[in-house]
Amino acid sequence: MRIGIVCYPTFGGSGVLATELGKALADEGHQVHFITYQQPVRLNVFNTNIFYHEVRVPTYPLFDYPPYEVALASTMVDVIMNYDLDLLHVHYAIPHASAAYMARQIVQKKTGRHVPFITTLHGTDITLVGKDKTYEPVVTFSINESDAITAVSKNLRDETYLSFAIEKDIEVIYNFVDVSRFNKKPIDAFRKVIAPHGEKILMHASNFRKVKRVTDVISVFAAVQKVVPSKLLMVGDGPERPACEELARELGVEHDVRFLGKQEQIEDILAVSDVFLLPSEYESFGLAALEAMAARTVVISTNAGGLGEINIQEKTGFMADVGDTAAMSSFAIELLKDEPRLAEMKEAAYAQASLFDIKNIIPIYEALYGRFCRMSLDT
Repeated sequence: MRIGIVCYPTFGGSGVLATELGKALADEGHQVHFITYQQPVRLNVFNTNIFYHEVRVPTYPLFDYPPYEVALASTMVDVIMNYDLDLLHVHYAIPHASAAYMARQIVQKKTGRHVPFITTLHGTDITLVGKDKTYEPVVTFSINESDAITAVSKNLRDETYLSFAIEKDIEVIYNFVDVSRFNKKPIDAFRKVIAPHGEKILMHASNFRKVKRVTDVISVFAAVQKVVPSKLLMVGDGPERPACEELARELGVEHDVRFLGKQEQIEDILAVSDVFLLPSEYESFGLAALEAMAARTVVISTNAGGLGEINIQEKTGFMADVGDTAAMSSFAIELLKDEPRLAEMKEAAYAQASLFDIKNIIPIYEALYGRFCRMSLDT
């Protein structure tokens, strides 16, 4: 199959999933065309089946805001026509689904061929941005015009039905993780640099937006550090980082917190971590949590959104109400003081993550494509 994948190229969950999906499909022999405004951060391999097409948005004095959606649709048309794509798979509804609808209509007008597009909903495109009355009519229309709709969790599917007048079935295809990538032996020298006296290592990774409640991570760590000698690794960057740094200084833990910025090889960091903290206000799925579990890192998270679909209370990790830093601290302290239980839960986390291994999910996507791809008729 010749598949166009449209996504945001950033460290966010939708872009990571889309890129890893495309790479896996290419390994299976499919021709994959990424269409976005810059090379995705996870598109770091050479594969003869992978193509990248940059969306260029000309700037004119007439426009205060460059019309990215129009440029995106035009690029989709160009790639479909020149590479004879069989279908488009767009990740994150805004503005990818509406641009795909426009591109499909243009190609059909030019050639008479219906090029299907599949929309995968990832989270804030539904729970936050899409609900804005400025965007809602277009979001609803373009989702309904999709040939197929998927969501990354049951929670997100249900939220979409509650918030929008969706006329089609939404299929749940869970996010996935490449377990082989994250199943790594910890590098002892790396751990000793971070925790020279055998301290426990806690970790958080995100885009540091308000919804991630990253200051809660600092508060939880400060409480843990009073009881259990430990270090905290903060991976990522974003608008809430200055607030985290200030709070760490106020709580007197600044020397035990390392801000590592954006990291592509996060599996090496997860491998030396004991606990992954995810106090988000909402997670449609929690890909960062799943990656931590695949690296045998126990997750302590909120019970928001779809997190309960992957993190099993008191088996693979712990969950608390949003904002309940006292409970999260208590869970972490209890666990880190009990080495046998920590080891047991690390293995349980890995076993749970294995259920979401990419090898189990890719065939589901291939079967979905096959229902709409013309090549299913002649291959």
